[in-house]
Amino acid sequence: MDDRIVIVTGLSGSGMSSALKCLEDLGYEVFDNFPLSLVDALIQDQNAPGRPVAIGIDTRSRGFDSQGIANLAQVNQARILFVTCDENVLQKRFSETRRRHPLATDRPVSAGIKKELTLLHPLRDLAHLIIDTSDLSIHDLRRIISGHFGGTSPQGLTVTVLSFGFKFGIPREADMLFDLRFLKNPHWEPDLRPLTGLDAKVGEYVASDPDYARFLRDVQTLLAPLIPRFSAEGKSYLTLAVGCTGGRHRSVYTAEKLTQWLKEQGISANTEHRDIHRS
Repeated sequence: MDDRIVIVTGLSGSGMSSALKCLEDLGYEVFDNFPLSLVDALIQDQNAPGRPVAIGIDTRSRGFDSQGIANLAQVNQARILFVTCDENVLQKRFSETRRRHPLATDRPVSAGIKKELTLLHPLRDLAHLIIDTSDLSIHDLRRIISGHFGGTSPQGLTVTVLSFGFKFGIPREADMLFDLRFLKNPHWEPDLRPLTGLDAKVGEYVASDPDYARFLRDVQTLLAPLIPRFSAEGKSYLTLAVGCTGGRHRSVYTAEKLTQWLKEQGISANTEHRDIHRS
């Protein structure tokens, strides 16, 4: 697939406009709500060297047809970015903005969402990248899109190690997930509870678990052959999610250790701690 041509589609209210804005900031020439009959000519015009192009097509677009979009993408080797969101979150967004759903101007928002899900189902199945914005901030969305479409590192792959707490939900953007809840929990130590995995005392406590060293070694053994293969397949962005109960102690310490190890292997890596400040 060619990253120079990206078709952005998805559910109304899920964040397609924000996704297109992120792509525009990355240097893409953006066309939003473009008539389907004109897309092929636009893509052909982009075959010449120049700026990459991102085309927003959704159920509002004139001549919208899922199969037609799929055919265009296949013929022109374009990538399909599908932006989606949980139905309950979508309903809340429409309620807060007091907007009508484009497919249910005289009916409840839920009816429009269900109709749109049916229309878009074939495209979701064919999408090269699906981003669920239900729990994402605009900064999270920008980070994910930049990772996939902002160019690759010299090593060809950028890895984000994301710590989180299971009690706050599994990160939807995770490509691989590791569960640390089997380790002894610093939360039950009064002196350690107010600290985080960034504090040395918590790190020492987590590392002292008799199974910790083996677990970390096994994860590294698993990742060592996988990451070069991901890179060889053209994947430019990988999210490794590391979770514990609250996302403040075990997962934070381990995410830092994994990021350090990845950098030692010459891999472009960074760490994010989603729930470190939650009580």
